[in-house]
Amino acid sequence: MKYVLFVFGDERPWAEAGPEERKRVYEKWGEYDRFLRERGAAVAGNELAHSSTATTIRKDGDRFLVTDGPYAETVEQISGYFVVEAADLDEAVELAAAMPSDVEIRPVPAEEAS
Repeated sequence: MKYVLFVFGDERPWAEAGPEERKRVYEKWGEYDRFLRERGAAVAGNELAHSSTATTIRKDGDRFLVTDGPYAETVEQISGYFVVEAADLDEAVELAAAMPSDVEIRPVPAEEAS
């Protein structure tokens, strides 16, 4: 089964980080990526641009409103994601627990047979 691991946290420390701190953080994420690949669990994943670059579309029937910024106005924002293959939620939790950040896990519903 596939699960999406949403990486989230406060974006301010990253925005204020210097080159050495950013390098250290990227090394941690590289280690996590290798961990997923070695387990055969990696499907996809990527860092996302800062939430200030987001565009939100809110719909009201046939009308829609486009606004700058993230959907949710919170301190913690989604900053990246991984799609993993896991036997069950327990394995997905195990994979997520190795992540160097807070994470939200959501299953990807299996495709229904046509």
